[in-house]
Amino acid sequence: MKTPIAFALSTLLAGTAWAHGPEGIHSEKTAKVEAAFDLVNTRVFKDGQDLVFEQLVDGKAGSRKPAAKGSFAGAQVYSYVWPTSLDSGSVGFEKGSGILALALTSHPDFDDTPQLDENADGDKGNDGGLWHSHWVVLTKDASCGASGLKVRDIPEGAKPKLPSTWPGAPIFIDSPGYALNVKKNAAQIRVPLAAVGFPESFNYDGVTAALQVNADLHNPLLCVSSVWDVASGDLSLPATWKDNKK
Repeated sequence: MKTPIAFALSTLLAGTAWAHGPEGIHSEKTAKVEAAFDLVNTRVFKDGQDLVFEQLVDGKAGSRKPAAKGSFAGAQVYSYVWPTSLDSGSVGFEKGSGILALALTSHPDFDDTPQLDENADGDKGNDGGLWHSHWVVLTKDASCGASGLKVRDIPEGAKPKLPSTWPGAPIFIDSPGYALNVKKNAAQIRVPLAAVGFPESFNYDGVTAALQVNADLHNPLLCVSSVWDVASGDLSLPATWKDNKK
């Protein structure tokens, strides 16, 4: 069964060929998609006490980043995203808040990892352009254009449950600082099993996309502005990770 968000993307991505199995989701190369974001394989696998979320692309992963605009308003975000069937409560958000997705992002116009100094220069506020990890909660919003998707907003005065590493933005986002790797054709994030509550199984998909901060800085704050590729073709989360040792 398609997720609610799957229907928001179905008209954009009809006809994409894919197959899935124990090794994740295999996707055909797409001439219309830039090679750095053209998914060919998406998988999640266990390595020790970590889950490794991996996307393989046709080109060099992470080689394309958004150009700086000089302001937070209107800023672009490039991302490799793994939507999952995990409940948003599994990583510290309010339960049942939307589609929980892991994301690898770059955005040179702002820094949303205030607890981290990724480039080790002593300044924790200038690292947004470096690739880094987030959990986000995605929901539908018709005002977000063709994708109809956004990172869930936090209304003024609301106090939902949020992870301890929430960076302070008025949206459902977390900056967990997971170990990551972006080289050759692979984008990877390592997530400790303990960080997601040692799940027995969950479903997932793969997406490459751009997001954009609303120029008016209000609801919606962060929309999905362009969807470049979806591993499954329709965001139906067809692949399953299962802990066979349980």
